[in-house]
Amino acid sequence: MKNFEFHSPTKIFFGRETQKQVGEIIRGYGFKKVLLHYGKGSIKKIGLYDEVTNALNESKIDFIELGGAQPNPTLNLVKEGIGLCRKENVDIVLVVGGGSAIDSGKLIAVGAANDCDPWLFSMGKKTPKSALPIGTILTLSATGSETSASAVITNEELKLKRGYNSEFNRPLFSILNPELTFTVSPYQTACGIVDIIMHTLERYITMKGNAEVTDRIAEAVLKSTIQAGKVAMENPQDYEARATLMWAGTLSHNGLTGLGRDYYMVCHQIEHEISGMFEEVAHGAGLAVVFPAWAKYAYKYNMERFCQYAVRVWNCEMDYSNPENTAIAGIEATAKYFKEIGMPSSLSEFSITEDSFEEMAEKCTNYGERILPGLIEYGKKEIIDILNLCK
Repeated sequence: MKNFEFHSPTKIFFGRETQKQVGEIIRGYGFKKVLLHYGKGSIKKIGLYDEVTNALNESKIDFIELGGAQPNPTLNLVKEGIGLCRKENVDIVLVVGGGSAIDSGKLIAVGAANDCDPWLFSMGKKTPKSALPIGTILTLSATGSETSASAVITNEELKLKRGYNSEFNRPLFSILNPELTFTVSPYQTACGIVDIIMHTLERYITMKGNAEVTDRIAEAVLKSTIQAGKVAMENPQDYEARATLMWAGTLSHNGLTGLGRDYYMVCHQIEHEISGMFEEVAHGAGLAVVFPAWAKYAYKYNMERFCQYAVRVWNCEMDYSNPENTAIAGIEATAKYFKEIGMPSSLSEFSITEDSFEEMAEKCTNYGERILPGLIEYGKKEIIDILNLCK
């Protein structure tokens, strides 16, 4: 097990009707002025907007609003939010929504406290020195952004999607009520399931190294997500299934499932180029296409780990005479599950052709300035090879 640091400071309020506590929570911290950030209106349809604003008013918390966060959240909206925070002297950002809205809120909070173009953080050219605090009310089990140190933003002009990590991105508190996910569409539920699995899996199937406790935690998250995902797809209002997915999403991306190992999220990096160029591709859907292709390309470079995954997570039988059969069985079981919950299995389902592969690979390598580490090194050629397997 390698040396590691672990810090997950976000305070969690988990369970039914916890969103109604938001005014008391913010008042307890002593904040006076809130930027209420959310998406395109779904929180108003389900009555959550009224609950939140009533709670803020009852606690005499002043607030301004910025709606419009969307899947693959955009830099232009972030800049609008930064301007509002500075003009209105906001002292906390409250995000009500899923991972996209939360990521948008994170960059708003960082950008408002630093005097530079926020895109420089996403490109790794600047490091934030401070940030406004962030609170979240989660409405979609998926990205784990409610406790993570990461934020992913799309630059619409450049058609680039980039993430960056900073401890300033970790929310001060997050409210997790599984009931708020009951009305999430089957497709978005499935996208979230894939994202939870992939946040865990990309930390699990990685470079060689012993971290047995971490392995077992990751396997528990994976197996629980797979089972709860089936139930939630069949019965969207099953509280226990939704609760399992919500908590699994949080654990999958707060750092816990990767402790003691080196890892690099190659599938995420490749998928960012797909959904960065083609905004109609939901992140989870893109990952569902990329993972089986990447796995078939990479499994020979850590056969032992792929076999362990197949046996422990999917209950595949170990073929000691030909371990390759076991490794492939685990990959195929994953791809089959993704398809069963309604996810795409190829880029052609989005009408994305190989004409765009070279541009994606160039962007993914920052036009030759970086090589992605992992089980092997991934340059332009390797990324194009993987994209060809996604066809």
